[in-house]
Amino acid sequence: MEDGLAEVERRLLAAANSADTVADACTRYLVDAGGKRVRPLLALLAAELGDGIGDRVVDGAVTVELTHVASLYHDDVMDEAETRRSVTSAHRVWGNNAAILAGDILFAQASLIASGLGSEAIRLQAETFHRLCLGQLHETLGPQEADDPVDHYLRVLGDKTGSLIAEAGELGVVLGGAPESYRAPIREFGECIGVAFQLVDDVIDLRSSSEELGKTPGTDLREGVPTLPWLLLQRQARTDPEAARTRDRITELLADDATMDEALALLAAHPVTDEALAQARAWADRAVAALDALPAGHVRDLFGRLAEYIVNRRH
Repeated sequence: MEDGLAEVERRLLAAANSADTVADACTRYLVDAGGKRVRPLLALLAAELGDGIGDRVVDGAVTVELTHVASLYHDDVMDEAETRRSVTSAHRVWGNNAAILAGDILFAQASLIASGLGSEAIRLQAETFHRLCLGQLHETLGPQEADDPVDHYLRVLGDKTGSLIAEAGELGVVLGGAPESYRAPIREFGECIGVAFQLVDDVIDLRSSSEELGKTPGTDLREGVPTLPWLLLQRQARTDPEAARTRDRITELLADDATMDEALALLAAHPVTDEALAQARAWADRAVAALDALPAGHVRDLFGRLAEYIVNRRH
């Protein structure tokens, strides 16, 4: 597995490098900054259910991680984020237009690699890209009148995060020659653990330091982007006067940069943040339950350990 991840990293860096000297520094900027590489790990792990890690599996893992990195360029522009992976966001270095185009170049590079992996890999990549864009659109427009805000938020997470993690696992099955019957449980695992991953991020964003996060804590709330703790507080405030007072106080504090940290601390200490973490663990439990369809053994155990890492991590 370590050798496979090292080869993914090598090919990822090569794919992010551009022969165009103007584009090169920008396109490899966030790849050079590192990352958890959860998606490549999942692809390689799923391949172990079949013939193991080969060139096509590695290329599939690179395809998914490039797509993920490309989406970060666009997300940071839309969220006006200051930092990413402990470095200044690309759009703060080169401007919005250059960051968007760098993301586009990486999306194109991911598609080019996928084109060599066969029609099924191309279809999976296209479907996932469609869901990424749909999720971002729904997040941008917000819940409609008939939507429950929490349900809407969870659907956005499924499209923006769960879809790509699920693709990673499914590509590992397909390109690694694993039995067709493993595709559905691996996809279910990826979808559910992707939502859990993001919900844990919502909690970490409130309860971890900038040093642990590699970015400014509370970035989403600072930019007016809802997270599950905030949505749960708003829901509770409809019927609970104390929750309504807390919501109003946090709203007041968020309006002033000088009291922003106080607002984040107030929300971090509220029981709704513990409830958000409990929901993350419930999604992780669903992910692990999907693994029952896989044969018992070290590969299934590693999937379970990955789920445990995701819900217990601090950054």
